[in-house]
Amino acid sequence: MQQLDERKYSLPRLVWPIAVELLLFFLLGITDTLMVSRISDGAVGVVGLSNHFFEFVIVSFELICGGAGIVIAQRIGANRLLDARRAATMAFSLAMAVGLIVSVVIFFGASTIGRLLQMPIEFRDMGVEYIMIVGSSTFVISGMMALSAAIRNAGNTKGPMLISVGINILHVFGNYVFIFGALGFPQWGLTGVAISTVVSRVVGLLFMFLLFQKSFGSRIVWKEYVTFDKPILKEIGKIGLPMMGTAVSWSFSQLVIIAAIASMGTVMLATKTYMNIMESFVYLAGWSFAVAVQIQVGYLYGANKHDAAYRSPFIAFRWGLLITMINVVLLLLFGREILNYLTDDPEIIKIGSILLWINILLQPLKFMNMPVSTSLNAVGDSKYLMKISIPSMWLIAVGGTFLLGKGLDWMIFGVYIAMMSDELVRGILVFRRWMSKVKLNIE
Repeated sequence: MQQLDERKYSLPRLVWPIAVELLLFFLLGITDTLMVSRISDGAVGVVGLSNHFFEFVIVSFELICGGAGIVIAQRIGANRLLDARRAATMAFSLAMAVGLIVSVVIFFGASTIGRLLQMPIEFRDMGVEYIMIVGSSTFVISGMMALSAAIRNAGNTKGPMLISVGINILHVFGNYVFIFGALGFPQWGLTGVAISTVVSRVVGLLFMFLLFQKSFGSRIVWKEYVTFDKPILKEIGKIGLPMMGTAVSWSFSQLVIIAAIASMGTVMLATKTYMNIMESFVYLAGWSFAVAVQIQVGYLYGANKHDAAYRSPFIAFRWGLLITMINVVLLLLFGREILNYLTDDPEIIKIGSILLWINILLQPLKFMNMPVSTSLNAVGDSKYLMKISIPSMWLIAVGGTFLLGKGLDWMIFGVYIAMMSDELVRGILVFRRWMSKVKLNIE
């Protein structure tokens, strides 16, 4: 194996494919939501609530995928390419094995999950069926996550971008034929949406695997998928376990928050679901910079270029914040029109219109955390991030949701205030940690 091209790890070359992928994913997500909204606002709420659960499940694989991705970038930076290859194959094998177990649990526990999510009674049967079908493909998405992380951290962000775009186009097409009964297919409603999701994921996994096979020099042989290197596995765990703890805690806290919103009624749940879709347009800009800078910092840290690694998140922060604010302005300009198209419910439109303005504060605070947090992970400081994030998420975000949203009856507005407070506290703490240069060994 030869040294990979260092230019692959420049921020512009890393970030633009990720940004394009996320933007197209957002646009296709809007189309997806528009299609589901043709079924009913209740169906939109079911999908939104179910997807929060799936996000919680998916981030549980952060231990494997996130930790392995950082180890891969660091090893490539240090020109230890065989170690990077071993980390990648181990991550894929473990992700598939654990994902298969989780798939079986979700399939047989879908009814219990629906009750725990506090799905409205009138939509619970629909939601349980959706969870059962989509949840059975968890092993597919876990495998895709591991492959995508490995490919990206090997410096190729274009390949996963193209595959992801293809997956989502296929999914939207599947929605079209199953929801509207096009091309002679039956009208299966939300069940059809679930089937479309599974089929598109399986196709995506196959293409991602083919790309992965060629991402580490010579073609990977099957024997490598059952060969484990204990020191590398230990390092993946050392970085990935705190990352998983943070990710699972965040996702679980969001699940509790969305369940609290669901208990406020169908209007509040549908409003939050529509807002999540629109806010993703803003969020994706910042997240593309955060993902890119994590790869870059991991590579620079492995190459012992600590000064350059220290500067990277600040560069990403400046550009990312500018683009985030531009997207906030676009959200304000077009958000109400999108709401009017998504739903005819005047109460949802009224509440959502107010929340659009709250995003002027919420989105910059969200982005404040992103590039610095991922950079801390990239240099192996994930334990600190876990220590500050978990208490903040639960005491401020979740606690504030119940105190302000339910206790003081501020409803979804109290939830947003709680979320902003959490983002502010964590943002200040991660900036202080990075500027202390604890892990970088520089003055």
